[in-house]
Amino acid sequence: MSSSLEPLPRTAGVARPVEVPDAPDQQFSQSGTVAGNLTVSRPIPAARLVAAIDVGVVLATFLAVIVGINVDRMPNGLDGFLAIRVTLKNMLITGALIAGVLVAFRAVGLYDAWRLRRWAEEVRRLFAGTALVTALAMIVPLTSHSGAVNQWSLLLFWAGTFAALVLTRGIRASLAGSVRERCRVVIVGTGPRGLRIYRELCADVLSAYSVVGFVDTTDSVISPFIARRTLGRLEQLENLLVREHVDEVHIGLPVKSHYRQIQDTIRTCERLGVKAMYRADIFATEIARPRMQAARDLAPHVQLQVAPDGSSLIIKRAMDICISAAVLVLVSPVMLAAAIAVKLTSAGPVIFAQERYGLNRRRFQMYKFRTMVQDADQLQASLESRNEAVGPVFKIANDPRITPVGRFLRRSSIDELPQLFNVLRGDMSLVGPRPLPLRDVTRFTRAADFRRLSVRPGVTCLWQVSGRSAIAFDDWVKLDLQYIDEWSLALDLLILARTIPAVLRGTGAR
Repeated sequence: MSSSLEPLPRTAGVARPVEVPDAPDQQFSQSGTVAGNLTVSRPIPAARLVAAIDVGVVLATFLAVIVGINVDRMPNGLDGFLAIRVTLKNMLITGALIAGVLVAFRAVGLYDAWRLRRWAEEVRRLFAGTALVTALAMIVPLTSHSGAVNQWSLLLFWAGTFAALVLTRGIRASLAGSVRERCRVVIVGTGPRGLRIYRELCADVLSAYSVVGFVDTTDSVISPFIARRTLGRLEQLENLLVREHVDEVHIGLPVKSHYRQIQDTIRTCERLGVKAMYRADIFATEIARPRMQAARDLAPHVQLQVAPDGSSLIIKRAMDICISAAVLVLVSPVMLAAAIAVKLTSAGPVIFAQERYGLNRRRFQMYKFRTMVQDADQLQASLESRNEAVGPVFKIANDPRITPVGRFLRRSSIDELPQLFNVLRGDMSLVGPRPLPLRDVTRFTRAADFRRLSVRPGVTCLWQVSGRSAIAFDDWVKLDLQYIDEWSLALDLLILARTIPAVLRGTGAR
């Protein structure tokens, strides 16, 4: 790489306002933000904090409007209002309003980093978002018998919410102006990866980064947007770093075709003491998510994660313990009655323990109330010819091994209740792919089917609330993999909520 101090374009020292282009001028690759015509959104930095502030502003405005309009109707004034009992109805309305704010604001792109962050566009989205929230809030007058909330109060709520959110956004924008020392960045590469880096660095008005411009290996650029910010060719990078105040160099060149140029860039940054940054997603992945990992006895390395991880799993485990312990206390009379019925009606143990595959193919003993005759495992081999399931699993609609009491326990799902002890032990979770017997797993013929073992198995999952045993094995696996790829705490709560009516209907239970 050349070390001569050549003249650089005058744009190198020009400070530019943070600006994010409307859309890339060409489609991103598989690992980018656009694949085909599908745009994948990315939240702005501190999106959860911004959303929490927005929710607080909306709730405060709603409360202020109600109190302000109805203060004359309160005999004890504000003290009487504060003494009002909190009812389940009020809690449900508040919860629905919070959910409506988050859904509406996300729908209009207020938390999307890949949208424009110009002030006029932000105000337009705030107007549309508050209009959606007000429309959702119209359910309040329909459920109120006191008339405390009417159409006029909702109109005032809309105006007040819009004004308050514009004010908070304005304060936030002014805070951005007070950030004097931003990290000045040069991006190496003007292709899709370079543009993606630019978007991430400049996605929010409070970004700590200021992009000085781009350099690349060629003079051709993909768009006028990039052309206005191009500082020169890669050979001029050393000259640029000598003459300009640059804190970091972010490398956005494709590795396969530009390995030598990337290596030269790193060497240049090393010589001049400038921090070089390159993305972890240098290889295209369909499922795995790269993350930096530093182990005690290993050099720092990139970890490709294919299953959910992070602090949310700690919350999931806490939910498992609390909910399963509470349910065990509530259903203990039912479990006692089921145990007595199993013991009195057929020979054998009350609890059936069978070895199953769990997280990452760890084996564990799964517990159920015994619903079959005592020697059911030995009889299965003689019934293989009657198997009605397509795939590696074994299912018979009218299995002759099931006892009369066992048939009722299966249809009502009471036989699954002892698995709550598996949840407490950590072998299982409340929600997750169902653990399969060793016999079924050894008959998997597709490697992709084993990915369902990358998470902790569960008592219930998507396929159980979508038809249970009536679903074909291939669809069963697709639902399991969909759950893994789309996992969130909200999805777990949704599945748990849908499990109750599914169990009461008994659809597909065998």
